[in-house]
Amino acid sequence: MHDNLRTLSVTLAAEPKQMKGFTLTQWRIAQLTPGEQGDHVLGLQLTMTERAAYRFNLGSTSPRLFVRAGFTGQTPKPDAISASQDVAAGWLDGEQQVFETPMPVAIQVWIENYLARHGEAPVQGRKKKRKGAGRAQPTPSQEPPQ
Repeated sequence: MHDNLRTLSVTLAAEPKQMKGFTLTQWRIAQLTPGEQGDHVLGLQLTMTERAAYRFNLGSTSPRLFVRAGFTGQTPKPDAISASQDVAAGWLDGEQQVFETPMPVAIQVWIENYLARHGEAPVQGRKKKRKGAGRAQPTPSQEPPQ
């Protein structure tokens, strides 16, 4: 078994909501369970590049999992799951529906163990711009003759 992959099952539920005289269907995650017994079976895969995001998520008051479920405006069909809010933000930027759900304690422990085995991500400090960096500089051949 891979130390960076867990299989989770997601079950969605539709709830009718009244808004300004209209009835809309609002979807939510009704159940998240380990294994392959739910409506939608997804693989939660941890990656080295997302370690800082996992740490940030685990350090929050209520760690979350994020489920991508197709394009906005369509009936949701879960097709991916992540513990990284950065990945989830990328999905939202691509006009995907993203549901979030509390992260089970067993998954939190598993991610902690993953971080302990593979190390924390290096802290990315903001790079200072060099003076003049980003500005076009004339090359010697472009300088006017004297």
